[in-house]
Amino acid sequence: MTTLETAAEQKTFAAPDETREFSHGKADIVRIGHSDIGRLTLQPGWRWSDHVKPLAGTELCEAPHFQYHVAGHLHIQMADGTELDARPGDVTALPHGHDAWVVGDDDVIVIDWWGATDYGKDHTH
Repeated sequence: MTTLETAAEQKTFAAPDETREFSHGKADIVRIGHSDIGRLTLQPGWRWSDHVKPLAGTELCEAPHFQYHVAGHLHIQMADGTELDARPGDVTALPHGHDAWVVGDDDVIVIDWWGATDYGKDHTH
């Protein structure tokens, strides 16, 4: 059996293995297939540099992300100046070094296959 083979598994975000709450948002985490998959719910007014930076202790988000955007409008600004607007149905691959914020009055919901392991954890202690 290779490391990629596992028994069949099923999880639901309705009963996540862990929920991490932070100002204006939360990350629901399910552990499945030797991975942590996150569902991030970000409320209007959320901005990484305002609401997660104090927990991360870094200037920019250093977690790479591979995300499917379910709801809302998320603006992303990379350290090199590249800017993206992600909306429902979009898939984004983001290397480390970015800021992001909710645009408009709707929650942003994304499913994140990378970067969920430590997202929203307090690294300042």
